[in-house]
Amino acid sequence: MALTVFLTIWLAHMAAVISPGPSFIVCARVAAAEGFRIAAGVALGFGIAVVLWAAAALAGATVLFSLVPALYTGLKVVGGLVLVYIAIQMWRHAAEPLDLPAAGAAPRAFKDAVRYGFTTFAANPKPAVFFGAVFVGLLPHDLSVTWRLLILAMVAVNETGWYLLVARVFSLPRPRAAYLGLKTVMDRVFGTVLAVLGIEIALH
Repeated sequence: MALTVFLTIWLAHMAAVISPGPSFIVCARVAAAEGFRIAAGVALGFGIAVVLWAAAALAGATVLFSLVPALYTGLKVVGGLVLVYIAIQMWRHAAEPLDLPAAGAAPRAFKDAVRYGFTTFAANPKPAVFFGAVFVGLLPHDLSVTWRLLILAMVAVNETGWYLLVARVFSLPRPRAAYLGLKTVMDRVFGTVLAVLGIEIALH
């Protein structure tokens, strides 16, 4: 029974992970601009943040949100504004040449990339609602602590693994060259989509 629940949650989460959203835009852009290593740090930050929201859901955050709707509304608004801010920065600097690290120069610190990924993902409280709905519908009340920890580990692997793949693809020469050649257009398209997603998060 526990294994069936685990596999069902894995499938539901993977479907959610591969759906394009703010995380995809951020990871793809960082990979194209700064390479795989830095984008991998962003992916790791996503993985850490998804555990935060999944653990919050297991701890009853969705119940708290239902009891104090203003808390959830506040988190959504703040999270949406963070994404809109990132989108505005992308638009403002879209026409500027990309400041690629010179040969031999030190790239952005890996820990800063992890922090950026974590902040971006944690700014969106909707994963807590997703996990709350999935967990309420699927998790037996008597599910052991071991299985609960395995579920947290699984969602971290799902999130990090998928975005490591995204990071790898967009750091390859051809996708990266395509992005750099169309930087102004791509940044404005990505920025617009990110702004729309941020507004949607804040208002819904």
